[in-house]
Amino acid sequence: MDQLVDGERESGRAALGRTLRLLREKSGKTLGQLAGETSYDKSYLYRLETGERLSKRAVMEDLDRYHGSGDLLVRLWRDARKDVIKDKYKAFMELEATARVMWMFQLRVPGLLQTEDYARAVLSGLSGAQTTAGNGDEVEEQVALRVGRQELLYREPAPSVRVVLDEGALRRPVPQAKVWTDQLSHLVEAAELPSVALQVLPFTAGVHDLMSSDLILLWQRVGDPVAYVEGNGFGELVDDPDKVLAFRLSYDLVRDAALTPVESTAFIKRLMEECRS
Repeated sequence: MDQLVDGERESGRAALGRTLRLLREKSGKTLGQLAGETSYDKSYLYRLETGERLSKRAVMEDLDRYHGSGDLLVRLWRDARKDVIKDKYKAFMELEATARVMWMFQLRVPGLLQTEDYARAVLSGLSGAQTTAGNGDEVEEQVALRVGRQELLYREPAPSVRVVLDEGALRRPVPQAKVWTDQLSHLVEAAELPSVALQVLPFTAGVHDLMSSDLILLWQRVGDPVAYVEGNGFGELVDDPDKVLAFRLSYDLVRDAALTPVESTAFIKRLMEECRS
């Protein structure tokens, strides 16, 4: 599917849009006919074909079924997602997609465990301000990207994921009560996945080395582990063995100080009841 455009390889988004158009034309459908038969808005389908908009994975699954194209559009969509990721995250995203083991310490609900509505609320701004016409599409693209990453939790084999979640992440709800309770419920459901262990680090654990940033440790099937450290406005991929080991030791300390997975699930359920009362 890749083509050269002005001496450069065609972008993932352009390849996806071109394929969508070719499949539609092969079926002999106009945009209006496709919209009528798929329930997607005509202008939305046009923007997908021109690469102006990135859809959710579910849209590509629907269109693959409609065109009888197997998983072609889903595969192209995975490549197209990379076009909306800032360069500093691309290396991390590539490693995350193939990791066999992931250990995370998070000061906020991690993207891998966010609901779509919660992700939208966070990306729109926790102040509750409405998105404008100018940035609404960008927010939706980022939501689609974030939710799309979660497919790795359900692949075969799924990576072994352990998340230590700071209690503060569970004490900062978004303005919409239902969005927040649904997010807490989603955390409980995620913790029930056989490949996921979720622990809550309570405030009573006191100070620790990871108070100022999120940390993700990644192991591939072969090779040394790497660390990804993310704070307010920065992200750094670390592969120096000594530094990665230091992060590993800091992680061990917060994990040991956290509630057990069973205690953590009970903790989140109590928060849900408090929110509903």
